[in-house]
Amino acid sequence: MGSDSETERSNVKEKKKITSLAPIAKPLAGKKLCKRTLKLVRKASESKCLKRGVKEVVKSIRRGHKGLCIIAGNISPIDVITHVPILCEESDIPYVYVTSKEELASAGATKRPTCCVLVLTKPTKGEMGKEDQEKLKADYDQVVSDVSELTSSLF
Repeated sequence: MGSDSETERSNVKEKKKITSLAPIAKPLAGKKLCKRTLKLVRKASESKCLKRGVKEVVKSIRRGHKGLCIIAGNISPIDVITHVPILCEESDIPYVYVTSKEELASAGATKRPTCCVLVLTKPTKGEMGKEDQEKLKADYDQVVSDVSELTSSLF
């Protein structure tokens, strides 16, 4: 009996997440891709290959850094991030929306909710171990291929 109420609560939480999404949140990652994307963000934050927040992401894109941009879909007001997808398209950077800014922040090892992050393939400062870089690159390539597949189905 307890498990029924737990499943009902999780269904209500899922519905709240979906209703709080911004109308421009496309391409939106599904459950599996979202989980894989947040796992990539977690690995990138451990190896210092992550830019957090709108200001840092925009600065990195304008400087010519390449990577994968992950944007939270439940941002309010939406005007805060509306320019980020345009910058990404101009710079040929793949981007994807995830459902929650809180999940994105916890994956990025911060306590504050984060609007967007940019996952880089190599750290901007310092060096990274060869094995760690290969693992990160493999996960990065997998997520980018899934994102490009998702965007090609949209357009």
